[in-house]
Amino acid sequence: MPKARWRWYCGFDPTADSLHVGHLMGQLTMRRFQLAGHHPMPLAGGATGMIGDPSGKSAERNLLDAEQLAHNVACIKEQLSKLLDFDSATNPARLVDNATWTVNVPYIEFLREIGKHFSVNMMVNKDSVRSRMESESGLSYTEFSYMLLQAFDFYHLRKTFDCELQIGGSDQWGNIVAGTDLIRKKLKASCFGMTFPLLTKADGTKFGKTESGAVWLDPKRTSPYRFYQFFINTEDSMVSTYLRKFTLLPRAEIEDLERQHAEKPEARAAHKALARAVTALVHGEEARDDAVRASDIMFGGGLDGISERVFEEVVGEVPTIDVEADFFAGAGTNVLDVFVRSTLCASKGAARRDLEGGGLYVNNQKAGDVQQNMTTSDLLFGRYLLLRKGKGSYAVLRAEA
Repeated sequence: MPKARWRWYCGFDPTADSLHVGHLMGQLTMRRFQLAGHHPMPLAGGATGMIGDPSGKSAERNLLDAEQLAHNVACIKEQLSKLLDFDSATNPARLVDNATWTVNVPYIEFLREIGKHFSVNMMVNKDSVRSRMESESGLSYTEFSYMLLQAFDFYHLRKTFDCELQIGGSDQWGNIVAGTDLIRKKLKASCFGMTFPLLTKADGTKFGKTESGAVWLDPKRTSPYRFYQFFINTEDSMVSTYLRKFTLLPRAEIEDLERQHAEKPEARAAHKALARAVTALVHGEEARDDAVRASDIMFGGGLDGISERVFEEVVGEVPTIDVEADFFAGAGTNVLDVFVRSTLCASKGAARRDLEGGGLYVNNQKAGDVQQNMTTSDLLFGRYLLLRKGKGSYAVLRAEA
């Protein structure tokens, strides 16, 4: 019978110095298991990351050196610690790196002890291998060997740490089954695999990808504000799924949000709850609150009490034009010229019409006087002027120091 408490693992290859939102399913599944009393063993692929898993890839990854991989592993552990408890008194998470048991294994020994248990016929029948073999780019022998290395990981963890379960995305099924077969052949022991579906957007495109690239968990790569916005912009048809997959909110609360969304979708209560919950899990409550405040500014919210750090989140998301230091000095510059300089208005005449129509805003306050000048006293933090035309066209003028 299965044990009441499991040791189990989920692997993350450190091909970059940050995980991205596509990895959240694995991390949150680990978190749920740990909350249920089990022992998570996140695996950083210091060895397999040198090769790259062909599953779900259309081309071979660039090979990284050991120094870069070590840096990436350290960064990923820091990110994992946001969701997993490595200091629990009862069931602490334990980070393992497959480089520690793989890189020093002689090649001939690996072939004799591991490779002999695998049929090439079986390997080429795996979807992940066959699809690459049939593609234009083909499949290198290096990548073909990845399945053996992942199976070796599961075997080692089962033998050394009594780890009985491996989890991963559905594209990992072939690799996981290869590990369970190896364990049963060499150890005559029980072991199990579990996969979860790879999430996509409503149109079938890859979850976590935007026009500007992946949405990273590292705030230096993707700011908490942009991270928050990614989830705020979830398609209506997916928000219920994401609430259940990417948050730890109680079921009753999720069902209430689903009801609110069905009755009044324009209020976006479910989207806001989703974005707040996931941002807090990944970046912490303070960063979540800052992201909410920055988002409010982008929807016309007031600037009272805003910190420079939060405002700079906004600056990073809208067109920013540098102006000479004396642009606002002395008597300053007429508001119409300011909007022309920002490129929000094509001419002073157009700016006048927009202003008289009530469509121009300075620091999210409606501009109402065509004679008004913008001076240094209007600058936020002594440098910035936030301009808006209509509901959503923003620009920032930044005075040079």
